[in-house]
Amino acid sequence: MHQEILLNIDNPLQLEKLYRNDKLAFKVAFNTLYPQLKGDPLAEGWYQRLNYSPEDLLWGTRDERMLVVGASLLAALLAKLPDLFSLDKEFFYTRNISFIVFPLLIAYFAWKNKISQKTGAWLAGFILIAIGFINSLPQGRPGDTLILACIHLPLLLWFFLGFTFGGGKLSGGINRLDFLRYNGELVVMTALLLLAGMLMTGITIGLFELIGWHIQNFYFNYVVVCGLAAVPIVGTFLTQTNPQLVGKVSPVIAKIFSPLVLVMLVIYLIAIIYSGKDPYNDREFLLIFNALLVGVLAIIFFSVAETSKATKSQLEVWVLFLLSCVTILVNGIALSAILFRISEWGITPNRAAVLGANVLILIHLLFVMAQFFKVLTKKADLAEVGKAIAFYLPVYGLWAMIVTFLFPFLFGFN
Repeated sequence: MHQEILLNIDNPLQLEKLYRNDKLAFKVAFNTLYPQLKGDPLAEGWYQRLNYSPEDLLWGTRDERMLVVGASLLAALLAKLPDLFSLDKEFFYTRNISFIVFPLLIAYFAWKNKISQKTGAWLAGFILIAIGFINSLPQGRPGDTLILACIHLPLLLWFFLGFTFGGGKLSGGINRLDFLRYNGELVVMTALLLLAGMLMTGITIGLFELIGWHIQNFYFNYVVVCGLAAVPIVGTFLTQTNPQLVGKVSPVIAKIFSPLVLVMLVIYLIAIIYSGKDPYNDREFLLIFNALLVGVLAIIFFSVAETSKATKSQLEVWVLFLLSCVTILVNGIALSAILFRISEWGITPNRAAVLGANVLILIHLLFVMAQFFKVLTKKADLAEVGKAIAFYLPVYGLWAMIVTFLFPFLFGFN
């Protein structure tokens, strides 16, 4: 990409084609070359186009604002369905909490990206089928397959959210990387909104206490619950209309936390040896170990998605490479532990789900680590790591679909 830009710096048409073919790689390469292109009018124009960020807060179009307000109110209504219709709250929330927000976010990006009516229809049909399926599972003693379905269903809906984020296309690794970046920015924005909401809650309840009105129950049952349901939608709207709000914060977070997580993980693995904890025989510890694995994997993906927008120092690449290596070690321990438990006590839905997830994660991590190694040996650039991450994401969606819809039948709803 660097060479192509230099060869066509006086060819606006070819530069536009390069940009449209791979926007992220073009931006990274152009920003790297910009210091030696300063003074060229065309290069100056491209630099401003690629790096422009508005100073004022934008609130989208009127239609977009109405859509966000309507979706937020609908999310609040869905969150209060158990109270409105006297439903069993445990039954409703464990099975349907992911349907409060994900379908609305899917609808938002489907509208924003103008996906076809045919694609929108089968997405809506799938969501309706998923709602019917999860709520029709046996209601008695909650079996492992029901719990696994409730855990994996949000992951499956997250995959379809990424599908609509990318314009309703299964191809397009850059869009998938942008989707990961959106997730990181949404986490940051959601945290800020929640902090502001907590401050407002404390002030409001405190002020009413001063005049003798005890509104805690009403406030938490209605304002807080409805607000929590609406936060992801409002956060998505803000990140999409004002990417500059957290666009500079997220890379800093990624840059700071990557080395800290690496150090923590190494110390933790050493501490395990001296603690006497054993993932081979301690089921709870194995579950926590796997949760740690997923968390570190998410940090690696987030770091690559956020920091691939700009050139990275060799030290930063080394940190991410070592972090992926240590994560593979963690994955190897977890995988060997679950294989040991299967050989000793047989296969169960939980063990099958954990085994499958660990194998998929291991393959992905090895692929990503190999790309990092190529970057360090100057055989590839960081964009290739992003493509390696993005290419594999649909595999997780397929696995979530298998666990959600097939495991209950394979294991007799136990």
